[in-house]
Amino acid sequence: MDSILMILILVIFPLLISLILLAAKSDTLRGPVVYVGAAVTAAASICFAVLFLGKDPAGLWAGGESSEMVGYVMMGIEALLALLIIYLGIKYKKYLASILAAVQCPLLLWFEFSHGHEIEVEHNLMIDNFSVIMVLIIGIIGTLICVYATAYMKDFRHHHADIKDRSPFFFFLMFVFLSAMFGIVLSNNLIWMYFFWEITTLCSFFLIGYTKTPEAIRNSFRALIMNLLGGLAFVIAIVVLGYFQKTLELSSFIEQGVAAKMQVAAGAGSDAYGIAIIVTTLLCFAGITKAAQMPFNSWLLGAMVAPTPTSALLHSSTMVKAGVFLVVKLSPLLGVTSIIDIGPGFMVVMVGAITFLLASFAAVSQTNAKRVLAYSTIANLGLIIACAGLGSPEGVWAAIMLIIFHAVTKSLLFLSVGTAEHNIGSRDIEDMDGLFGKLPRLATFMIIGIAAMFLAPFGMLISKWAALQSFVDNGNVWAILLICFGSAVTLFYWGKWLGKLSGIVANRQNIQDKIHKAEWFVLSSHVALVIAIALGFPLLSDKVIMPYLASSLQGSITSEQTIALSSDNMLIMVALVALVILLPLLFYGRTKKKIVPIYMAGAGEGDNLTFTGSMGKAVPVSLRNWYMEGIFKEKLMNRIGIIATCIIFAMSMTYVASVLVLFIKTFVGGGVA
Repeated sequence: MDSILMILILVIFPLLISLILLAAKSDTLRGPVVYVGAAVTAAASICFAVLFLGKDPAGLWAGGESSEMVGYVMMGIEALLALLIIYLGIKYKKYLASILAAVQCPLLLWFEFSHGHEIEVEHNLMIDNFSVIMVLIIGIIGTLICVYATAYMKDFRHHHADIKDRSPFFFFLMFVFLSAMFGIVLSNNLIWMYFFWEITTLCSFFLIGYTKTPEAIRNSFRALIMNLLGGLAFVIAIVVLGYFQKTLELSSFIEQGVAAKMQVAAGAGSDAYGIAIIVTTLLCFAGITKAAQMPFNSWLLGAMVAPTPTSALLHSSTMVKAGVFLVVKLSPLLGVTSIIDIGPGFMVVMVGAITFLLASFAAVSQTNAKRVLAYSTIANLGLIIACAGLGSPEGVWAAIMLIIFHAVTKSLLFLSVGTAEHNIGSRDIEDMDGLFGKLPRLATFMIIGIAAMFLAPFGMLISKWAALQSFVDNGNVWAILLICFGSAVTLFYWGKWLGKLSGIVANRQNIQDKIHKAEWFVLSSHVALVIAIALGFPLLSDKVIMPYLASSLQGSITSEQTIALSSDNMLIMVALVALVILLPLLFYGRTKKKIVPIYMAGAGEGDNLTFTGSMGKAVPVSLRNWYMEGIFKEKLMNRIGIIATCIIFAMSMTYVASVLVLFIKTFVGGGVA
């Protein structure tokens, strides 16, 4: 009962806060409500972790009248939301959105009332170590973003006075988003999970279209349509699984699929394995669309028109993380067994690896900081999905570690860019010359965030190392090449940005006292989390992730197997992180500074900003990065990615269709084994 109460608090409390915020019309009331809501939600997520972390997977809320009533309420809300989407699609002449909503909702309602209500659901909810990790990410990172938004949206209104203030609706959506994400990561009933899944889709639609400009409306519908495609695949998976296997539980489906997989590996036939292939492929497709993988990555790039807290929320603790969460949960059913295996494991690995490489290439040519972060997110999600697709302990370990490090670090960077944009008037990396003089603390935070994304000994590099090791052990040559080149190219775009931030430009006025205290609190908290996770990841691995692997992979991990990093190497990495933190403190204020004129390409004019050029004219100092637009053209990278991933999808879907045809023939001929 304690577990049910905690879950209800996590799901319902943010929803109640969202309703209060919808009615709160003034900043005076809105701020305290957000602070209290964020504090209670974060505290509840921490208490939840303390209570359940490290315990065996616990199935909760057995089927009965109460759960059946909840299911009917969800169905009613889904029908209303579908009608809303149909109406909006017609209103804005985006008819594909209306068609998709008009197909998937009736299909699910038909199934629920014709077959679904007869299926007994033993556990509607499920708690395991992975869901606890996700609860912490949502509850801590998500609420910090909400607190940051209270200050950010004041500046947003100041800088966009021509846009109607809809702050109550904005904060309403932020907390509904958190509530829905808690529901996704704790649901075991696939119909319940789908309900929360679609709420996140609708929340992202409204948040992306917040400004109601033509560009915002166009991009919001792109996000809606692409995620509705994934939602349709989710619904079909539910119908197929429920109709043929008579279960709606994710845990039962995975158990049955693993058993069937082992039966086939032993040389015996299994109709359940055919169903597992079909349903796994459909659910992975839904996860891939939600995680903005190619060819669906354009919806996440279009989301950059939204206010920065929206971007941070989508990229770090909600929406895209729902996609990778589902794929990681399905990892026991994935894996590439041979070079001719084009099943769901092949689809997931290759789509993720191709996206990782090409999104990294596209990021090289970007000067817009938010687009660099967006492409970086798409690339790293691709790596996470590819690792999960291996279905191996090493791959899943790397995937979960990447989820954790990426959530904290990317949220820090997005929020830092938002603060920088409001204070220097630009989000362009080339306009960040002298940021260290104008906003030294913010520049330091951004340097820490960027370093954590690609430099040793921080967590992202450690996780990528483990990911590469898992691919080497798997022997997938093509995936290894894609991951190697994708990892190498990240040096270009992070290195350029890091160099721009760390450069010192003379005569810059310090303006950081203009930044709101709430923003400093959130950014400082993120930096502390980045450092804490980097120091504590060996403990996190040993006490949280390894027990999850042992239970979720159901016997496929043995004591002889080791994760890519040994305990000794982990301790070395932690020692290096400690040195990175301590050395600057040891030498702070103890160096003897010698002020000298800045060297320039000619005789200085005395202001350290201009010099006399070869023609005797004053030339301003200009430091510019090389973005290699002619080599890594954004449109070209996306075009190649779309073609390559569509070919992968076509191969896998053809394979699934052939499995479905054979299964239907068997089913019609003599039933299911």
